[in-house]
Amino acid sequence: MAAESEPRTVHTKETSLQEEKGCPETSDVCQVTKDWPSNPHEFVEGGLTGWATAFGAFLVQFCGVGYAASFGVYQDFYTQHYLTNETSSAISWIGSTSAFLLLTVGLVSGSLHDRGYFYHLMITGSLLQSLSLFLLSFSKPNQYYQIFFSQGLGLGIAFGLTYIPSMAIISHHFRCRRTLVMTFIAIGTSLGAIIHPIMLNNLLNGPLGFANGVRVSAGLISFFLLTACLCMRTRLDPPATPVNYIVASRKCIRDIPFVLMMTAGFLFQISFYYPLFFFQLDSIKHGVSINFSFYSLVILNGSSCLGRFTSGFIAAFTGVPDLMIMSSFSCGVLIFGMIGLSSLASVVVLGVVYGYVSGVCNAMGPPLVALLTPDLSELGARMGICLFALGVASLIGTPICGALLTTGYIWWIPAVFSGIVSLAGSMVFTIMRYKFLRKQRVDVLPSDTQAVEVEP
Repeated sequence: MAAESEPRTVHTKETSLQEEKGCPETSDVCQVTKDWPSNPHEFVEGGLTGWATAFGAFLVQFCGVGYAASFGVYQDFYTQHYLTNETSSAISWIGSTSAFLLLTVGLVSGSLHDRGYFYHLMITGSLLQSLSLFLLSFSKPNQYYQIFFSQGLGLGIAFGLTYIPSMAIISHHFRCRRTLVMTFIAIGTSLGAIIHPIMLNNLLNGPLGFANGVRVSAGLISFFLLTACLCMRTRLDPPATPVNYIVASRKCIRDIPFVLMMTAGFLFQISFYYPLFFFQLDSIKHGVSINFSFYSLVILNGSSCLGRFTSGFIAAFTGVPDLMIMSSFSCGVLIFGMIGLSSLASVVVLGVVYGYVSGVCNAMGPPLVALLTPDLSELGARMGICLFALGVASLIGTPICGALLTTGYIWWIPAVFSGIVSLAGSMVFTIMRYKFLRKQRVDVLPSDTQAVEVEP
């Protein structure tokens, strides 16, 4: 009876089921680590240095992922003019290897970023990208290995060295606005994927030709990367104890929502680059005028830019996981629609709609990783681990599609394959959301509990 006369403590916890509304990262990402101010009010959002860093990261995405997303121009040019002895599948290995390295080198760059080597990564990656582009301009026709080493390997490693650090550095300057700022940075990818195809199509197919055209492109990229390196600054000291990737990997394996996100991203990434690499060639082979086909990628990437820009505002109402599910499902449906591509109108409609939803889906990637990362000191490591899996998918996706396409250009086979894989990824994202919300309800953190004394 003595036990009944003692006061009882009832623990209550407020759980946000709409995980990304209001302050997008309040549910998980805004948790405090030893390198962050202990009081949220002590953390100053943005400032001149913060926004200058965001602008620098914007330029890095413009020159990096934006350039990689423009490989469809090279795919078309190599297939019809410069590497005529190679199959579409062999040529796509150049772009897929670059995309693979862009993501998988992040496993190294993410770890180095967490150890405080941000400036080393940015300077090395920028110099390597400029050098690789200038080397590409010296490649000779039908010399596959020269183009593969300079564009596939050189550019891919350069992209990988700068991609994750330029995204992770935003966590030094922004907390509650992080999703919105990351969305702004992601626009750099789409803007680059708009400007680069226009420039490359006119340079490669114009009076300058391949060599001088690539050199002009290299000069522009070098200028922007120099500006980015001058703008970006770190704010927080690296952790006293660097993140151990083996320990981080074990945590990831035990984190069911994170594993499901990686699986879903892997499936979706297999299909993602198919439209980007083959859309221009597809429109040309279906009788659309060459001059208009040169702008097919511009339409797709321009709409993607709009999708990236609006995704942050939409996510404030729907939540990042819900928006990722809807956009990835829409991408799968629209890839099936590429089977019916046969006229100028179909190119415009598919380019606009697919570009928009794919832009939304891509913009939600980094915020989703951040949402599922409970300890911000491991953000770079988790991004690297996740993007390694996506890189493997990027490596195998477009060569498979190129092989399914065959030399007879049977377009419906790769479209069906890519559409099915994309829809499968959307289903796994749905399971991930369910597991994440269930974990949010079950997990009771001491900082989120309130002790209420109940008298007997």
